[in-house]
Amino acid sequence: MRPERPWIPYVFLVPALAVFGFAVVVPVLMTGGYSLTEWNGYGPMTFVGLQNYIELFTDQLFARSFLHIALYILATLVLEVLIGLCYAGLVDARRGRSVWFRVAVFTPVLLPMVVVAVLWSFVLNPDFGLINATLEALGLHDLTRIWLGDPSTALLAICVVSGWVFAGFYMTIFIAALGQIPAEIVEAARLDGANEWQIFWRVKLPAIRRTIEVAILLCVTGGFQGFDLFYVLTNGGPYHATEIPTTYLVRTVFHNGNIGYGAAMAVILTVVVVISGPLFARLRRRAELQETGGRR
Repeated sequence: MRPERPWIPYVFLVPALAVFGFAVVVPVLMTGGYSLTEWNGYGPMTFVGLQNYIELFTDQLFARSFLHIALYILATLVLEVLIGLCYAGLVDARRGRSVWFRVAVFTPVLLPMVVVAVLWSFVLNPDFGLINATLEALGLHDLTRIWLGDPSTALLAICVVSGWVFAGFYMTIFIAALGQIPAEIVEAARLDGANEWQIFWRVKLPAIRRTIEVAILLCVTGGFQGFDLFYVLTNGGPYHATEIPTTYLVRTVFHNGNIGYGAAMAVILTVVVVISGPLFARLRRRAELQETGGRR
């Protein structure tokens, strides 16, 4: 049924568009404008053009922060997506007998990230932390570390904490996808003599391929937005060993008072996150074309 006046549907869009414009479009435009200035937040602005971007591309710490976030994303692809997929396979193979396991694995997702960071700061404490105490009790004194204070282990420790939190999130996604596979396909594979591992690897995984791709995309884009764990556990230290773009941005804006330089960082980070989605879709489409021999 068409409305009597063709402009009526657009009236209902106005509130949503107004909120979107106020919460998204205006801040993006203002950030882009600030990135072309030198400003400390309260004094006069000085227009500097692209000077902030030129300095960023020669800023070694900013480049290192992207390297750290890339390593973090690679680690979480294993510790979150892959382990979550393994958890989902175990739960799916033992349907009805894994309720408490699912609750235990998913519970960390419900905790505020600051609470998780504080909790793990005690676990990783070099003096009375659970990890070092366990290693000492086992006689492995040489393996004890100042986990968050050692540049060689700090980033790895944060990746492990992130995996502990979000593996349950991806497990839930994969369980839902596995539940949509027709039971007839699985039963047919069992009748053909396939064991549970073969069914999972050759039947279930191909069936949830799109879900796995979505999970990977979520992990990548979420990795670029990571902040709270890094900020509470190490705040970019020690010696910038866990510095990522968001922690560097916050330090630049709120500690150093350089709004223009921080805005330029925000613009670059936003561009990277925005183009990662279409780039991933393009790569997936190319892989599909290669598999089908170029046929659509």
